[in-house]
Amino acid sequence: MEDILRPIYQERASQLNTLGVLLVEKRQKSSHITDSFDVILLIIVKESDQPIFIKHYTYNNKKAAMHIIAETQLQEWLLLGTNRKIFEWIHEAKILFDRNEYVANLKIELREFPFNGRKIKMGLEFAKLIRRYVDGKALFEGKQFLDAYNHVVHSLHHLARLAVIENGLHPELTVWHQVKQIEPEIFKLYEELVNSEETLEKRLELLFLASEFMIHSRTNIGAAHLMDVLSRKEYWLFNEIMNEIELIPYSVDLSVLLEYLNEKHLLDVVNVETKGHGVFHRCYRVNKKLS
Repeated sequence: MEDILRPIYQERASQLNTLGVLLVEKRQKSSHITDSFDVILLIIVKESDQPIFIKHYTYNNKKAAMHIIAETQLQEWLLLGTNRKIFEWIHEAKILFDRNEYVANLKIELREFPFNGRKIKMGLEFAKLIRRYVDGKALFEGKQFLDAYNHVVHSLHHLARLAVIENGLHPELTVWHQVKQIEPEIFKLYEELVNSEETLEKRLELLFLASEFMIHSRTNIGAAHLMDVLSRKEYWLFNEIMNEIELIPYSVDLSVLLEYLNEKHLLDVVNVETKGHGVFHRCYRVNKKLS
C-alpha cells in the first residue's frame, strides 16, 4: 500500500509547506486505530485554508485515508485532547518525510511531556471534571438518576485522565487500562458504579461521597495553571478571565470552576462598584493567604 501511495505523498513532501508525512498501518483485523482503514497517511502542513482535509482511496480491495492537518489544528488537538487517536497515530506511525526533524522533535516532546504542558492539560481536565461533578450532583438531588449517572460516568473519566496526566503520561484511548495500573482506587470506583448490585440511587450516593474526596485531594494540582495565571493581577472581571489567551480553552467550564474554587477558598470574590447604586461588578482574585 505504501508503494501505491508514494506518488501522492511524494508530491506533498516536495512542497515547502509540508512539515511531515507519516504512515499508520492497520495491524489487526479489528484495529480501531485506523478507523477501519488499512492505511492512514497523515500529512502535517504549516498553513492551510482548511485546518483538516481528508481524502479516501481504494486499491485492490484495500482502503486508505489521507489526512492533511494544519499545524495549528494539530497543536490544538494535542493541548485539548479532543482527538485522542492523533497521539496513537504519531506514536505508531512510520515517518516517510520529516522536514528539519519536525516530527522527530514532536515525538520527543510527546514522550517527555514537559511539565508546563501537563499543567495546562490537568487544568482543562479538572475543569471538565468539576463541570460534570457539579451538574451530576444537581441532577441527583433532583432525583434525575439516569441523567446523573451519565454525568458521573463522564466525571470519573475526566478524573481518570487527570490521574494519568498527573503521572506524566498521555491518556490513551484505553484510559481505564492505564488507570488500573497507576490509580487502582479510581478504577475500583468505576467498577463499583457499573457493576454494583445496589440500586442506582445508592450507587450514585456512594460515588458522590468517594468522588468528593478524590476531587478535593487533586484540587491544588488541577487548579494550578488557572491560579498561576490569575495571580498575575490584583483581581479580574469574568470577561477578562474568559478572554485571557491562556485561559480560552477552559471556555464553557470556566464559570463553574471559578465558583468551585471560591467555595474551596482558593479564590476570593471582590465587589467593585458600578454606576448603579448597590450593584457591584463581581471580580475574582487568588486568595491572598495563598499568594
